[in-house]
Amino acid sequence: MAKGEADEAVYLRYLNSAADADLRTLLERYRDPLTLFLYGFLHNIEDAEELMLDAFAVIASGTASFSGRSSFKTWLFAIGRNLAYKKLRREHFFFVPLDEAITADNGVPDAELLKDERSRMLYEAMSRINPEYRQALYLTYFEDMSADEVADVLKKNRKQVYNLIARGKESLKTRLIEMGFES
Repeated sequence: MAKGEADEAVYLRYLNSAADADLRTLLERYRDPLTLFLYGFLHNIEDAEELMLDAFAVIASGTASFSGRSSFKTWLFAIGRNLAYKKLRREHFFFVPLDEAITADNGVPDAELLKDERSRMLYEAMSRINPEYRQALYLTYFEDMSADEVADVLKKNRKQVYNLIARGKESLKTRLIEMGFES
């Protein structure tokens, strides 16, 4: 399989031939980004990893149909988001501020991402903003999704996504200033 091969082509080939190598390729590409995205909902790395695997189980079984209307990545993240919301509804789980989760001994999302003070402050500030703002900012700036892709994941229109991003940036800036972040 070519390194730059489109995710959609890899997934469709997997569906047609059930080649484990194709599913493994997709898992390697999206394991960490999807886990970090789900961690933003659950604030528990073990639960985020479990839901990431559940999302891959859904696509591996072919129970969710990929229409090609969006990119594979957008579709996968939407599946993950839906699974997270189901889990939160089922368990009546409430959001925990990210800074509390980081200090817990049960693990952190990615030690490399959080090791320096600036990253820690950014994650702490992001945990203090509206969850919709946080999701829009994460998908846009950490996952490099377009406004249309973010709209598909969040089930919003493009204008709503632009508004969420603008409000999220302003809210994040305010939180960072409150925390003493200067540049």
